Amino acid sequence: MDKNREGQRELYTLLSPVLYGICLKYMKNKTEADDVFQDAFIILFQKIDQYKFKGSFEGWAKRIFVNEALEVLRKKQRQLYIAIEDANEDNSVEVSTNTVDVYVPQDRLLKYIQQLPDNYRMIFNLFVFEGYSHKEISTKLNIAIGTSKSLLSRAKSILRVKINEELSKKCHEEG
Repeated sequence: MDKNREGQRELYTLLSPVLYGICLKYMKNKTEADDVFQDAFIILFQKIDQYKFKGSFEGWAKRIFVNEALEVLRKKQRQLYIAIEDANEDNSVEVSTNTVDVYVPQDRLLKYIQQLPDNYRMIFNLFVFEGYSHKEISTKLNIAIGTSKSLLSRAKSILRVKINEELSKKCHEEG
């Protein structure tokens, strides 16, 4: 039993930076990320005997963490969709079509991603960071492919606006 705990501790130490990063990308704040991180590690340790040594162990672990984050967000989504339907408001965002390569520090980008509404953040992360196609996302989340595309587009628009606002502030401060 002591060897099992020692192995778990080593595994935790080795993988926690990458796996915690996943939690931060999917969740709105550090508190939610901490909860998912803890719950997902429990799931990982409970299911560790199900790892079939096909593909990397880290990849297998990442899937557990992504799935746990998605499950938490799905539970919140049920309430969110009702609220959106009741609100009937226009969520469109006006964005300049000019494209410029801009460097945004990783911590700032993470903050902007965390500020996205849950459904936008979920689609953005699955598409951009996890490499899922819109078809795969639609199957995984039980939504239409068009909904996935639309939510990704809106997420990118919101992020673009936030980055443009930051650039505008920097230009005014420097100029």
